[in-house]
Amino acid sequence: MKFRLIRRWLGAFLDLKRLLSVHQIVRYVYSYVAFKRRGGAIRLRDTYPCLSDRTHYTQFDPHYFYQAAWIARRLAETRPARHVDVASHNMILAVVSGFVPCTFIDFRPLPVELPNLDSRGGSILSLPLADRSVLSLSCLHVIEHIGLGRYGDPLDVAGDIKAARELARVLAPGGRLYLVTPIGRPRIEFNAHRVYDPEAIVAMLSELRLMSFSAVDDQHRFHMQAQPGQYRRADYACGMYEFGRVD
Repeated sequence: MKFRLIRRWLGAFLDLKRLLSVHQIVRYVYSYVAFKRRGGAIRLRDTYPCLSDRTHYTQFDPHYFYQAAWIARRLAETRPARHVDVASHNMILAVVSGFVPCTFIDFRPLPVELPNLDSRGGSILSLPLADRSVLSLSCLHVIEHIGLGRYGDPLDVAGDIKAARELARVLAPGGRLYLVTPIGRPRIEFNAHRVYDPEAIVAMLSELRLMSFSAVDDQHRFHMQAQPGQYRRADYACGMYEFGRVD
């Protein structure tokens, strides 16, 4: 626990991955010399050492990798006429908008121009959308941040609850809300994010019905069919909730 705390505080000021890769400089110099001896035309002023990429397997963030896989597959199956996303990772929208027209709303507007992608500024606490107007809606790894000030948003202890209510407000009858958030031992890791008891998310959106649930466990394994209660003892798992409005 103490090591985790120290690592987080050091990580706020240092790139630990790069710092721990300093020992690779010897290999870099050897490779540089060997490449030049093979006729490689390199100028010293153009060198660009990348010391932390020599790994035995492709590194990835399991939460973000699997949430992208999950939402892309759900939208490929449902094929909505338009999908609205609130503040999720922009790379997801870059891909999903290739086969479903998307509207992206974020507190920090995304300054891009791309076919099938409409990017707008807006707050998750006051979405620029009419009541019960959205049939396909996502908010992936977002609500756990609301109110903690990490992204320049106002401090608000109940920001996540307000955000959940706003998402529910705009979901249309027959619509689907795809929500992803960290789950496990409940806590606030200020000012990074909150971690929720998995059942608390269901209670937070009690006016909606949970249609399906998927998860990434602490061992970074993806489970397409799961139950929220299975992850109450997790440390930092990832819950993927599909809610529906059936009234």
